[in-house]
Amino acid sequence: MADTPAIRTEGLVKSYGRNRGIAGLDLEVHAGEVYGFLGPNGSGKTTTIRLLLDLIRPTAGRATVLGLDPWRQGLQLRARVGYLAGDFIVDGRQTGRELLEYLGNLRGGVPRARIDELAERLGLDLGRRIRGLSKGNRQKLGVVQAFMHRPELLILDEPTNGLDPAGIQEVR
Repeated sequence: MADTPAIRTEGLVKSYGRNRGIAGLDLEVHAGEVYGFLGPNGSGKTTTIRLLLDLIRPTAGRATVLGLDPWRQGLQLRARVGYLAGDFIVDGRQTGRELLEYLGNLRGGVPRARIDELAERLGLDLGRRIRGLSKGNRQKLGVVQAFMHRPELLILDEPTNGLDPAGIQEVR
């Protein structure tokens, strides 16, 4: 298993009618590597991420993530992955702490100390209602939720979008 790539795609295709979101992607990312997608809007970056996490299904091809088939073993896979969507949207009525504790409980429990540690590193006030947070602070909340359960693999879609320079540095 040590030689198994963290991510592997073979001929991955996603079509939307006559339009192609991804056209035959072959990709291999190994444990310990940092890999980034670069490209203009509409080039398939987010589509690829969503396929890897079984949020959408491919038209053709196959993928494995941490040696698992996302389409057959999605639940086991998502337990091992930290994911931050490019459009992290949550209910604004609750506080940051309430949201993170709820999400942590869905994962089987995340120690409050871990949540506090990450929030402190990012300078995030967890006592404020989400609707009162700036875009940058909502993004920090998303970063904390992706990291808080100590995942084996992080899949982050524009993780520094909206962050100030200090926040960008801390995420990196």
